[in-house]
Amino acid sequence: MKEKRVLYVSSEVIPYLPETEASSMSYFAPKMVNDRGGQIRIFMPRFGNINERRHQLHEVIRLSGMNMVINDLDMPLIIKVASIPKERMQVYFIDNEDYFKRKATLTDENGDMFDDNDERAIFFAKGVIETVKKLNWAPDIIHVHGWLASLLPLYLRNYYGTDPLFEESKIVTSVYNQSFEGTLDEEMYEKLQFDALDDSVISSFKEPSYLNLMKSAVVYSDGIIKGSETLDPDLESFIDGQDKPILDYQSPEEFADAYESFYLDKILNVKEEA
Repeated sequence: MKEKRVLYVSSEVIPYLPETEASSMSYFAPKMVNDRGGQIRIFMPRFGNINERRHQLHEVIRLSGMNMVINDLDMPLIIKVASIPKERMQVYFIDNEDYFKRKATLTDENGDMFDDNDERAIFFAKGVIETVKKLNWAPDIIHVHGWLASLLPLYLRNYYGTDPLFEESKIVTSVYNQSFEGTLDEEMYEKLQFDALDDSVISSFKEPSYLNLMKSAVVYSDGIIKGSETLDPDLESFIDGQDKPILDYQSPEEFADAYESFYLDKILNVKEEA
C-alpha cells in the first residue's frame, strides 16, 4: 500500500463509539494501510455522545465555516479533529449544532430513529467531500462504512461527478448487517431534489429504506466488501448480481492481506511493489 491514499468515511469508529463490525473495521482497515506505508484520512460524524474532552477533539478553524445547503437551508459545517492514541492516525469529525449536538447517535432513548437522520446523512456526505476538496487531498480509494455514510457514492458520482480532484478516485463500500426498521423521512426524495440530482439517480429514495440506501451505495461503488458474515438475503443477492469486484467477509484477525490485495489488484489494478 506504499504511497497509496485511502479515505475512510464511516458512521462509527472505535475508540470514539462502541465496538461493532463497522466501527472495528473503520479502525483496523486504516491502521493496516497506515502500517503498510499508505496515507489515510478518516472521517466520521461528531455525535454528541462522543466525549470531546476525553478524546481531545478540537476545531480546525481553517476548514470550518462553509455552509451546506440541506433541504433548501444553509447549515454551517464545523470540522473537528482528534488523534487515535498510539496510532498516528487523525480522525476528522463532521459537526453541526442542529444535527449532531444531541447526546446520542442515530436513535433516541426509546430506540426510535431520529426524524432528521436523512438530512444528517446528506450533510455528512456533502461535508466530507467539501472538506477533502478544501484539503486538496486526492484519494486513490474512498472506503465507505455504515448506512449513514451510504450517500457518499451517489453524491460523488453525480453531484460532484466533474470535480477533477476525484477524477481517479475509486469507491469501495463495505456492507454490514447493521440496518434499521422502516424508512427514513418520507420526504427524503424531495430533499435530494434540491441538489438537482436526476430522477433516475434518486427515484429509489421515494422509499428511503435501509435496503434502498445500500443498493444505491452498491451501484455507485467500484467494489464491494461484505463486512458481515451474513447479510440481508435481498441485499446479498443484489450485490452478487453486480458486475464489479466483490470481496467476501473477512474476519478482523485475517482481513489485512485480503483487503490489501483487493485494494491493489481488484480496485486499482496494480501490483504491490516487491
